[in-house]
Amino acid sequence: MYRLVTFKEVVRIPPNHFGKKVSKGALDLLREQYERTVSKQHGIVISLHDARIKSTGKVIHGDGAVFCDVEFDALVFTPVANEVVEGRVSEIVEFGAFVRLGPIDGLVHVSQIANDYFSYDKRVDALVGKNSKKSLKKGELVRGKIATISLKDTIPNSKIALTMRTEGLNK
Repeated sequence: MYRLVTFKEVVRIPPNHFGKKVSKGALDLLREQYERTVSKQHGIVISLHDARIKSTGKVIHGDGAVFCDVEFDALVFTPVANEVVEGRVSEIVEFGAFVRLGPIDGLVHVSQIANDYFSYDKRVDALVGKNSKKSLKKGELVRGKIATISLKDTIPNSKIALTMRTEGLNK
């Protein structure tokens, strides 16, 4: 689920950003720090918008930077267990399919594709059902349900497991 969240932060704006508007300099620094990061509380931070300076700023002796209270909006992707999601199959592997869910891929294990035994067919680069002969290929649009979520410190370390076995899900 995508949400817009408002954050408050004290931002250190170094002298090399003084030529810019203060809110633009603060937003540039915040983007470097937060975009494409994982927050266990809010999910994956996609992008930051609309930095609002809330104080005149403070200068600390010996540091040429200005410290300002800043409020800003962040677009975040927060996966929720049992949420139904749609995405394109981004990769097929022997043990399942990876589905693009915006900023992260979710894995559908072969046992969770449908009520059939699926195996990898190297000739067609697809997962094929033993009895139904249904297939799952790269690029196909699928609907699945989030089964488990494990958000870690980075996007590559985070994992989302999907199931497509429930009625109404799949291709």
